[in-house]
Amino acid sequence: MPDLLIELFSEEIPARMQARAREDLRKLVTDGLVEAGLTYASAGAFSTPRRLALTVEGLTAHSPTTREERKGPRTDAPDAALEGFLRSTGLTRDQLTARDDKKGQVWFATTEKPGRPASEIVAEVLDAAIRNFPWPKSMRWGAGSLRWVRPLHSIICLLSDEAGATVVPLTVEGIAAGNSTRGHRFLSPDAFTVTGFDDYAAKLRRAHVILDSHEREETIRQGAENLAFARGWQIVPDDALLAEVAGLVEWPVPLMGVIEERFLDLPPEVLQTSMKEHQKFFSARNPRTGRIEGFVTVANIETPDDGATILAGNQRVLAARLSDAAFFWQNDLREAKAGMQAWAEGLKSVTFHNKLGSQADRIERIAALAREIAPLVGANADQAERAAKLAKLDLRSAMVGEFPELQGTMGRYYALAAGQPEAVADAAQDHYSPLGPSDAVPTAPVSVAVALADKIDTLTGFWAIDEKPTGSKDPFALRRAALGVIRLMLGTRFSMLSEITKAAFSQVVAQLARHNYVAFVVGFSEHEVPNAGKQFVETTYLALRKSATPADVLEAWDDKGLMRRTSKQSYLASRADFIADDDNEYLRLGDLCSDLLAYVHERLKVYLREQDIRHDVVDTAFNTYGTNDLVRLVSFATALNAMLQTDDGRNLTQGLKRAGNILAQAEEKDGVEYSFGADVKFAETDEERALFAALDTAEPAIRAAIKAEDFPAAMTAIAGLRAPIDAFFEAVQVNTDNQIVRRNRLNLLHRIRAAGQQIADFTKVEG
Repeated sequence: MPDLLIELFSEEIPARMQARAREDLRKLVTDGLVEAGLTYASAGAFSTPRRLALTVEGLTAHSPTTREERKGPRTDAPDAALEGFLRSTGLTRDQLTARDDKKGQVWFATTEKPGRPASEIVAEVLDAAIRNFPWPKSMRWGAGSLRWVRPLHSIICLLSDEAGATVVPLTVEGIAAGNSTRGHRFLSPDAFTVTGFDDYAAKLRRAHVILDSHEREETIRQGAENLAFARGWQIVPDDALLAEVAGLVEWPVPLMGVIEERFLDLPPEVLQTSMKEHQKFFSARNPRTGRIEGFVTVANIETPDDGATILAGNQRVLAARLSDAAFFWQNDLREAKAGMQAWAEGLKSVTFHNKLGSQADRIERIAALAREIAPLVGANADQAERAAKLAKLDLRSAMVGEFPELQGTMGRYYALAAGQPEAVADAAQDHYSPLGPSDAVPTAPVSVAVALADKIDTLTGFWAIDEKPTGSKDPFALRRAALGVIRLMLGTRFSMLSEITKAAFSQVVAQLARHNYVAFVVGFSEHEVPNAGKQFVETTYLALRKSATPADVLEAWDDKGLMRRTSKQSYLASRADFIADDDNEYLRLGDLCSDLLAYVHERLKVYLREQDIRHDVVDTAFNTYGTNDLVRLVSFATALNAMLQTDDGRNLTQGLKRAGNILAQAEEKDGVEYSFGADVKFAETDEERALFAALDTAEPAIRAAIKAEDFPAAMTAIAGLRAPIDAFFEAVQVNTDNQIVRRNRLNLLHRIRAAGQQIADFTKVEG
């Protein structure tokens, strides 16, 4: 069986595209080979900045001959039907075979497709893969029509076996496949030939190219850590940067530099971000001082002076970059110490959303909401409100303007510079969290209050203007916001989501009513206000818009006699609980709130399933505890799921179901309810008496655990019934001829069912 080697050699491929391109090449080629009838043992894809490579081992030499049989029309069918069948098969009438079928004789066509050599199939598959390669961005060059991420220079396409290597005949837009490639652009620029993958990889290494991206990453990691260790420093881990740099170099040479003393007082996050974003440097921290004091740059070449010239050039560029950062830092600090009022004013002109007002409007809502949430999570209300008002001011800072990823981080520094308490400053940094499923959840009470307020305001705001996620589209990251609310609630055992959501909607409604001319001003001025008063209507509205409610504006108009009192009262009565959109359609706040909470509940179900909690357990939890207290619901689901992972839990579920089924059948047959009177004195077997004793122990334990919401304890208590229930059903016949004993046993089954129902409806739980 031959092995296949493919290399597509081009100008530099962007690092961010290489990982996906490797997988795309592997999938396109291997899928195409399999579809054409070839099989293979294994395949591996590789990339460097200037090449994509694929090796396929154990490829079959030929595709198999295939034989296909197709059933056609009956032999007495009209000629038109037969002719259509012949055209579809490409055969003539004398090549058909007549066979008996259920409804008479039928024509059958047998076609045979001979196998093809692997080289012919490979050429077709690779040609299609190159022409249809799914680059995120591609280009054309010269006079050709081929599109590639960067100009394509050469193609290797080799089939090799014990007899030797053969170039697969293939030409794509004038580029003929061959068996030669080039090494490092500067260290080994000459072409060389290869005979197979092992020869290819070995010669590339001699030509200063490390083919495997993971090996390049490890080379960079080890080299950087060794350089840092020699100085007593530590490299700040950054896997994303490591992968990116490995995609920029074919022969990585780590070099260490030192940051000038004048920049060491910059926040470490600023140093790290500036070096990473602008120059792809790794940061080196001095563990004794906690400061970022050095950096590692990765060259793509070895030099006679061991990289001294490269390092000097990088130091000059770094000094210029950090000078800019220092300038931003000093200017921002002066503004922070002055109270950040200019930033607050600036946010009034920054639109958050054209229907939801400015960032300043949003901050106003978040601050009011954070104040309401604060006592519910153990936070100081004044600090929560203050933190909410400061948390987003750094969006107007020069540093965040240069490095948006530092928002929040810089907010903490500026809050401290303004003399704010640590709790307020921490909230400025933490209120964006959690940003994703792996991000840490804030635990400080003030941070939690502001983080919840921020995310709930986002959800209620976009729900109010009907900008909900649809399908895979979620342009405002509302799924992430909902998940953030869920994780914050679970982390802090905050359970008053419904009440806070209603409060948030009320704030959004009030602001929308003040700012929405279509639904508010026009609705009155056109029908209720004389033409002479329209100017007053508008000026009054503008004057009061920052603090007035709709009722305030109406009162002002009414004081001037601009509208009839009955009209005002009628309007307020009909619109008090409504919100308007741009089409003058009105939605009840209660409906909005219910719809949003339902969405959060659905996201909670997804979250629980991602935590490996069974779907039937999730459904049982929702059916048992509803949606009023999500913290209790999750605690219950987690405990029940854990119990069902054990043998006792699985068998107990079956025992509870069996008890319920027998009891239900007997009650239906007898027309009575067996729910009282089980007495141990009527027990005839040791198994019955043991079950009575087990229930006497388990029932109060379950009640106490449920009351205390100690669900693990409740599950432990009911799991203790597994053995006595199993023994009971093994040894005892419930429906005995002795009616007194039968009734006693049925009442005992009721105790079993009732014990389970204290926790959940176990009939809904799968086995």
